[in-house]
Parts: sequence; C-alpha cells; structure tokens
Amino acid sequence: MTRRVALVGTENSHADHIIEHLNVHPVDGSTRIVALVGPDDERNRKLADAGGISQLVPTTTDLLGSVDALIVTSRDGALHREHAVPFLEARVPVWVDKPLAASTADARAILDAAQRGGAPVTSYSAVRWVPDADALAAAEVGELQAVTVTGPADPDSEYSGIFFYGIHAADVAQRLVPGEPGPVTVERVGSTVVARYRTGDVLVTLQLVKPTGDGRVPFHAEVVGRTGLLSHDIGLSSDYVLPGLKIFLDMLDTGKAPLDDATMLAPITVLEQIRKVT
Repeated sequence: MTRRVALVGTENSHADHIIEHLNVHPVDGSTRIVALVGPDDERNRKLADAGGISQLVPTTTDLLGSVDALIVTSRDGALHREHAVPFLEARVPVWVDKPLAASTADARAILDAAQRGGAPVTSYSAVRWVPDADALAAAEVGELQAVTVTGPADPDSEYSGIFFYGIHAADVAQRLVPGEPGPVTVERVGSTVVARYRTGDVLVTLQLVKPTGDGRVPFHAEVVGRTGLLSHDIGLSSDYVLPGLKIFLDMLDTGKAPLDDATMLAPITVLEQIRKVT
C-alpha cells in the first residue's frame, strides 16, 4: 500500500529534489507525493507534471483526512506552524524541512501539537545529514573544546531574516555539540554576523556571512579538542537532500521521531536571540 504524502512550500528547490526522489526515480516504492499545496501557476504545474501529481490545492487543510503524511518546505519558517499544527493534531506525521519555525513560540506550538495528537514530527537542516557533517561528528579530537560553523545567511532576508539560511549552520552546530545552548552574544563584523554561546563547557561560534549577488560562502566547520582538530568544508552534492529524506521515510516506517524536542528547539532559540540584535 502506497503512503500518500502532501507537500507544501513548492517555491523551495527542496520540493524539486523530494519529488524527484519519491515520484520520478523513487528511493522508496511505498511512499509518493500525491498532492501539492499552492497556487495553480506555472511553477506548480511543472512540478505536478514532472512527478505525475494530479492534485493541486490552495491550502493544506483541504487535504486533512486524505493523506498519510505532510512535508512542509516553505521558505518562510513563519508559515510552518499554520501548516503543521492541524495535521499533527489529526495524528498525521509531519516533516518540517527547515527551519522548524521562525520563533521559539511557534516551534513549541508545533512540538506541543505533536504531543497532543500523538503523531511524530521532525525538522532539521539537510546539511546536518550529509557525509561531511558525519565526518565532523565522528572526529576523534579528544575532549571537545570549541566548534566553529561558517555558512551563508542574510539577516535581511524576506523569509524571516537570519532563520532562512542560518538554520543550516545552527543545526550543524547542534549536531556537533548536542545540548542546551547558553545565552548568545552577537556582533556584526562587516557583512558577517558572529554569534557565540556555550553548550556545557564547549564554546560554539557561528559565522553567518551575507551572500553577494555573485555567490555565497561555502559551509565549513572546525572542531577543536584537547588532542586534535578537524577543519573541513561541508560539501553539498546534487542529491544532498536525499539523506534527510531517508530520515523522514524511516520515521514513517517506525513511527518514531529521529530527533527529540530539545534538539529541534535548540537552533531555533539560538537564531531567535541572533535576530533580536541584528
């Protein structure tokens, strides 16, 4: 029996990748995008044609009761609560691609809805699961001292500012240094937002560099321990969304969220503190 999945947030390029991997060249024959949420425009008709998707509806609530799971890929995290909560309360699993939300209050509301409905929810940056992030997480450097993650982000983005791209660096940092982040200090250095906080005894630094019209800084991380360090670019292949998609599919198979609430909430609280002063 095929699991029917709806996708909202088709303006995001991740929508193309997800449809490619589930409908066009499926990595899981039991799961398929059957509905898109958005306007009846050229972009969505093209996606629907590419994926053999017959259903295009204007709002997510039109699909309540007719799908088995929801994927939210809207660029603006401020929209994620309104999309996710009704489905979670109706016991429908949800993957909120990134970020979970654009405020701590909205993030908590999504997690609370999952608790009320008894449905699994997950959210993460695709960068969290790519091979280079795996290598950094597995680095044998002795007792961890400091982690620095660099990546692009625009505090002036129309998609809730620093949240849109900043979630990538913040979520990678959370993977490398799990735990509750302490208070965040922020300064602007040229076109870069530098944020620092401690998780336990480890100093975490995020360097969020505003893209230019011609390009953006690559993702990079440095892990420093008592006995060694690893400094590594985090490369994104053409199928970099696939590892995160497989995590979601495993959640559907098992009914268990891959990340706990505190892990999903942590990068949102960091970004919220950054946004207040940028």
